[in-house]
Amino acid sequence: MHIILITPATPRSRSGNRNTAVRWGKMLQELGHQVEIAVGWDGRHADLMLALHARKSYASIKAYKLAHPHQPLILALTGTDLYRDIRTDPNAQEAMRLADRMIVLQDQGPNELAPALREKTRVIYQSAPFIKLVPPLKTRFEICVIGHLREEKDPFRTALALPHLPQDSRIHVVQIGQAMSRDMETEAKKIMAHQPRYRWLGEVPHSTAQARLARSRLMVISSRMEGGANVVSEALAAGVPVIASHIPGNIGMMGKNYAGYYPLENERALATLIHRAETDAAFFARLKKQCAARAVRVKRETEVSALKKLLMHLIPFLN
Repeated sequence: MHIILITPATPRSRSGNRNTAVRWGKMLQELGHQVEIAVGWDGRHADLMLALHARKSYASIKAYKLAHPHQPLILALTGTDLYRDIRTDPNAQEAMRLADRMIVLQDQGPNELAPALREKTRVIYQSAPFIKLVPPLKTRFEICVIGHLREEKDPFRTALALPHLPQDSRIHVVQIGQAMSRDMETEAKKIMAHQPRYRWLGEVPHSTAQARLARSRLMVISSRMEGGANVVSEALAAGVPVIASHIPGNIGMMGKNYAGYYPLENERALATLIHRAETDAAFFARLKKQCAARAVRVKRETEVSALKKLLMHLIPFLN
């Protein structure tokens, strides 16, 4: 089967959407399909379209369904889709209506959808390769924050928590990710100049980010909205405990009873939580145990199997 995989992220992008598209493309090829990844559909033949992002890929989705009303179309909903765009944007809403099946990336995602849309939606967790842990630095309790610096990520919340730690805390924060605006870059540099516990590395190769993750004691994901962050999958695969903002997208990844949540945008509560992880061995062990239990969801074979099952259910559309 010839599959056109649409993502709004360009080939040079290191965004989550691009990473997901590339990973799914490889998996679908392994399943025997011919896959073409593109930013938009140019009218060329395809037996099936798999589009990421309801709002940004709407033009391709509509054009494909107008040209091929009986060909299957799968729509993968992102965090900004689920927790913002589908509530107010008519294009995102129509994209969902046109889709034959939809994918969400964590198990709280379907709760945002109307019952009729929920029926055609499947949960597929993003996988991540095993990352061998590196012995952490003994002189400090290093925490990493990984992701592009933009408003949806609440990127500086961990840095803002640092002044609320005791003076004898060994916590240091390493932040990785491209600043998506001049203001974000200015703020990161300002914090770094005044906070010795904080270091922003900017955008780095994925292998470098993985290496820093592997040696970290914790990873913090402070987002205001998430569809199902691949960086959480990577932390689970690496065995690095996660501290997360208490939002649906993170709850869907880590489970309702996970011990590592803090109230969104509350740096004091975040400081209390990361300091507890630093000083309370039993609590830290509990985080590691809970993360290990969730790691089965991010195995590669689990994601491949879920994609294969989804396509098998769509085969009648091709007859």
